[in-house]
Amino acid sequence: QVQLVESGGGLVQAGGSLRLSCAASGRTFSNNGMGWFRQAPGKDREFVAAINWSGTSTYYPDSVKGRFTISRDNAKNTVYLQMNSLKPEDTAGYYCAVSRYRDATNTYRTYNYWGQGTQVTVSS
Repeated sequence: QVQLVESGGGLVQAGGSLRLSCAASGRTFSNNGMGWFRQAPGKDREFVAAINWSGTSTYYPDSVKGRFTISRDNAKNTVYLQMNSLKPEDTAGYYCAVSRYRDATNTYRTYNYWGQGTQVTVSS
């Protein structure tokens, strides 16, 4: 059974940093792209970052570019999201996901495995 377990969320002041981790179990995902999405109450799920299967290509929306960094360790079947210069508008539940494809993609429908999420709250 495939499981994705996120960790590292919490409460942080604006300007602070957090590092999220997502550990996968049940099968290896070294040939799959992986991504992070977030969802705030009352809002749609939003793409945050993606990384291709080898870790050589990443993709970010303008809202987090330059502040967030996605990385992966295929030996540990784990993907990370380093979040710096956090803003109150970054407050949301953060979800990792595994893509059907090897590339880094920003499209929700290309991901077929999802974690349960970890809450990030940024105070002003």
